[in-house]
Amino acid sequence: MQKSTNSDSSVETLNSTRQGTGAVQMRIKNANSHHDRLSQSKSMILTDVGKVTEPISRHRRNHSQHVLKDVIPPLEQLMVEKEGYLQKAKIADGGKKLRKNWSTSWIVLSSRKIEFYKESKQQALSNMKTGNKPESVDLCGAHIEWTKEKSSRKNVFQITTVSGNEFLLQSDIDFIILDWFHAIKNAIDRLPKAPSCPSRNLELFKIQRSSSTELLSHYDSDIKEQKPEHRKSLMFRLHHSASDTSDKNRVKSRLKKFITRRPSLKTLQEKGLIKDQIFGSHLHTVCERENSTVPRFVKQCIEAVEKRGLDVDGIYRVSGNLATIQKLRFIVNQEEKLNLDDSQWEDIHVVTGALKMFFRELPEPLFPYSFFERFVEAIKIQDNNTRIETIKSLVQKLPPPNRDTMKVLFGHLTKIVAKASKNLMSTQSLGIVFGPTLLRAENDTGNMAVHMVYQNQIAELMLSEYDKIFSSKED
Repeated sequence: MQKSTNSDSSVETLNSTRQGTGAVQMRIKNANSHHDRLSQSKSMILTDVGKVTEPISRHRRNHSQHVLKDVIPPLEQLMVEKEGYLQKAKIADGGKKLRKNWSTSWIVLSSRKIEFYKESKQQALSNMKTGNKPESVDLCGAHIEWTKEKSSRKNVFQITTVSGNEFLLQSDIDFIILDWFHAIKNAIDRLPKAPSCPSRNLELFKIQRSSSTELLSHYDSDIKEQKPEHRKSLMFRLHHSASDTSDKNRVKSRLKKFITRRPSLKTLQEKGLIKDQIFGSHLHTVCERENSTVPRFVKQCIEAVEKRGLDVDGIYRVSGNLATIQKLRFIVNQEEKLNLDDSQWEDIHVVTGALKMFFRELPEPLFPYSFFERFVEAIKIQDNNTRIETIKSLVQKLPPPNRDTMKVLFGHLTKIVAKASKNLMSTQSLGIVFGPTLLRAENDTGNMAVHMVYQNQIAELMLSEYDKIFSSKED
């Protein structure tokens, strides 16, 4: 009498020994159902070297993955184009704003991405071996631009990715940051636009698969297998999800229309809805409003610095707390009564930072755009006396607000230089600080590094030859 288990299933093991090769084949037969046989039937062949040959998969999904693997090259194979240290701050992640924290990063630029390392290059490479990967930014479809609104630091540009991440990169050395800007911009320009990027293709591929007949049939089978009340719930969720998407699209379109139709700042000021502000306004506008040729805020800052900051180490070079500076800026713009002797402005670097910010945010710098090239040509003159006389002649031709404010500011800076033994701020140091702030070309495209040298030299000459340049017959 045979056992019942023999009718349910049988396991046959075939052992055969061949010279040079050995193989073990095992088949599991199950006669329960056609579905069970398909799911349980296996074939495994062990070769001499002990490797297991994987069965060939004929599933549509696996074929599509092989196709994607052939089309999309691995990111690790991309060549490094540039690397070095920069100041980095991430201000948005997936469209969500983040608190700005500057940090020094080792940056590696390849043909289609940027990688940020926290450590030095050697440490970063050793950490990568242990599995720690750097933060990576896909440049495909990204946008790069210079920005002055996002930070009070100079030489700052912003990178915005298609995924909504935003990064600020900065260096105090002009030619270094300019070189990085052009290198990243060229890398972005060489890449295709966002819709044709490999990463985008992958997303589109997933979307197309999700709308394929295979997925629809999967939903259809699920609906048929479920109870009527569950089937209604699933259909409701599907329709509800579609309606949510359409609602979001309508909100986005309305926001875009609102942004494009919103009035400009100038229009709001003309209608009296927004008061004229001190920061960001033209110098002559501020002076006309105050019936003066030197802004009141400039005088207040200079008075405070000369009262308690002439001996402070690194005055005008050391940065103050940015949040406090912005608070001071807000009070000044709201035309509130300002008392710089108040304890909240105790740090003199906050006052100097606000003064530098005022000159940096002028729509047209203290040295007007129309005079920039003439000052540059004057500083190139070899003969010292001729150079001084030419500069003096240009200063006298400036509009009264620019000339008088310039005279007050550089007169104040000469007092800083007189205390250089205590504050360690020489003529050269102040020239480096104020040169790019007070002088800049209207369209500074490729000559930033060259202009920086002349900007510093002009500011230094204005300080060292202050008495000769600003003297007049009336004096």
